[in-house]
Amino acid sequence: MPHEVRAVVAAKRGAPVEVQTIIVPDPGPGEVLVAVQACGVCHTDLHYRDGAINDDFPFLLGHEAAGIVEAVGEGVADLTPGDYVVLAWRAPCGDCRSCRRGRPWYCFDSRNAAQPMTLLDGTALSPALGIGAFAEKTLVAAGQAVKVSPAARPEAAGLIGCGVMAGYGAAVNTGNVGRGDTVAVIGCGGVGNAAIAGAALAGARRVIAVDIDDAKLDGATRFGATHTVNSLGTDAIEAVRGLTGGFGVDVAIDAVGRPETYRQAFYMRDHAGILVQVGVPEPDMMLDIPLIDLFSRGGALKSSWYGDCLPSRDFPILIDQYLSRKLDLGAFVSETIALDDVEEAFAKMRRGEVLRSVAVL
Repeated sequence: MPHEVRAVVAAKRGAPVEVQTIIVPDPGPGEVLVAVQACGVCHTDLHYRDGAINDDFPFLLGHEAAGIVEAVGEGVADLTPGDYVVLAWRAPCGDCRSCRRGRPWYCFDSRNAAQPMTLLDGTALSPALGIGAFAEKTLVAAGQAVKVSPAARPEAAGLIGCGVMAGYGAAVNTGNVGRGDTVAVIGCGGVGNAAIAGAALAGARRVIAVDIDDAKLDGATRFGATHTVNSLGTDAIEAVRGLTGGFGVDVAIDAVGRPETYRQAFYMRDHAGILVQVGVPEPDMMLDIPLIDLFSRGGALKSSWYGDCLPSRDFPILIDQYLSRKLDLGAFVSETIALDDVEEAFAKMRRGEVLRSVAVL
């Protein structure tokens, strides 16, 4: 029997979101119904609301979530009702050319639920990143629901479903930060701080946080930054080189995604250092770097998609680190809110007042 639930819907480009009643079907083959307990307010949801990703309105927003499996469809063998899960927006298919080559984190045919969730009038909703978790219940592909320890609080656990995993994975998976490395992270929001935490846990001996906000830089030390640089009135490249014996860092992570921050990350690397871009740029942004510099500085320039993670492998690891108090997921939660407060949470996000607002259902 279909379920009528409250959910946050972006009806048209740039308009304030609305809490509406939607219809969520029972799970079909390969699908699971999840009762959402908590969902973080991510920049990606704001991009959907503003039409910066595509025009497939109306959107059912929310994707950074934890909850309880309520029902499973035919053929689902590894999940049962009552399982505690974190939702992942990448669910490797196992059969595409990337999966067959042993690189499932680049899966080109990631799975989503086949059935649509709809408005009361039958209009199909586009779920953000194939999830749509600003809702009392949501329907996802079984591979998107990753079972984790129920000891983890949902408002913290859900954050590994997107922002924390993206930043942590940018350092550990994409940047391959190791013991003794030096690392710089530009941008100390949720993703940047997760990258800082990942680098610290990986054993980096120096983790330099770069931002234009002193309050954010102070907060970055809580996640493992050993040094901070305010680039508003300081040459960040020279400052980072000064903290690394004049050489630059082994790994520079751009968690902002702007041409100017990319250039900073490019030039604050040591020779043959790695640059990881995890901040998402606007579609019209362009980059201009002399080709001779690309050649002569060497190293690797990488984009990190979802922290190059494999959710079934990485989510339980991060939850274990949280439960053992090595990774302070709770520190990312600035406030808990109701579904009705998501629009105001977007405003706080724009103003830079929060790391994460988390809707608790």
